[in-house]
Amino acid sequence: MAQINLVVGDFLNFNAEKIKQHLKQAKRMGADVVLFPELAVTGYPPEDLLLKESFLKQCDKKLKKIPSLH
Repeated sequence: MAQINLVVGDFLNFNAEKIKQHLKQAKRMGADVVLFPELAVTGYPPEDLLLKESFLKQCDKKLKKIPSLH
């Protein structure tokens, strides 16, 4: 389980990079699965940002670029 401090709305840089760093570390340690907190990409609480279509599209795009462990 990855415990990371996230920034609300900063999915384009900080949050996604933190997720990638933790995935790399977990892979080096032999993990098969890594769990991240709810809303890890958007940060919590995203509030009004979830009402913006452009925000949701950018989140989806960033999620697709985050590598898997395998």
